[in-house]
This record gives sequence, structure tokens and C-alpha cells, in this order.
Amino acid sequence: MTAQQPAQPGHPARSQKTHPPGTVAWALADPLRAVLAVIAIITVLTGAVQVPFGGPILQLLGAEPTPETRQLFGTVGMFMVVVGGLLLHTLLNAVPSPEVVLWSGVQKTGAFGAVGIGVLNGVFSPLALLVAFFDLATAVLLFIYWRRTSSEPVSTGLATGNTP
Repeated sequence: MTAQQPAQPGHPARSQKTHPPGTVAWALADPLRAVLAVIAIITVLTGAVQVPFGGPILQLLGAEPTPETRQLFGTVGMFMVVVGGLLLHTLLNAVPSPEVVLWSGVQKTGAFGAVGIGVLNGVFSPLALLVAFFDLATAVLLFIYWRRTSSEPVSTGLATGNTP
């Protein structure tokens, strides 16, 4: 076979491309990963909405929308976009980063605590507990997924042992 000849079906030189499975097949292959990807998308979208529309959202949550609270709420929204986007990015990789999953879980745990403290201190209405418990449930799912991904053997390409 010359460079100009196309590869024949069944010929050893034929390039076999593997295509990623469809979205449904991907989700069915690992439902927890798919749920976390949807939550990551929700995190990105809600964070992006918080930035320009923090005032009305703060009012809905029972907080006073002062310039200071709108600024802080927008800043939190920006970080939600970054962490949610990072989580989504790693979940869509062939091999998700256990470190990204772990730290996303830490972030969701911190969000649960911060909102819960805000409710206890009267900053937010009890309605905000829905957000807090959603973050807590997400953190639990992330830690379950992290345990699963961190126990799988991963080849990092880094030398192990034999250090001088």
C-alpha cells in the first residue's frame, strides 16, 4: 500500500477511530458522574445569574440588597462560575481529577456552612436553607465520587519511589 492509496476495510493499516458515546450512553455508564455534571452546570448558571442580578436574589433570600451585599454576592457568584466550570471540565474528561472533585466538595461544604450561619444570624431567611441543603447534598455526592475516583489506579507519569 502506498501513501496515496486509501486504507481498505479490515486492512491492518486502517485507522480505527473510537468515537465517544452519546450523552445518554455516557450518563447511563456512570449516573453519579452525570448527576454531578448537571449540578456543575447549575452551579455555573446560578453563579452567572448572581453577578448581575444579586439584588433581587438577595431580597428573595431575605437579605438586604445594599451595595456591599450585592458586591459580595456577585463575587461569590463569580467563584461559583469558576468552581462549577472546573468541576464540569474535569467530569467531562476521560479521567476526572480526584483533586478537583475533592476541592469542589470542600467548596460545597463551605457554602452549606456559610449559608447556614447566615440563616442562624438572621442575614438570610429560612428559605435560604434550601440552597444550603442542596449544597450539602452535593458535597456528599462529591465526596462519594471522590472516594471512588481516588481509589482507582491512575498513571500520572510521575516517578514513584526510588528518590535519591
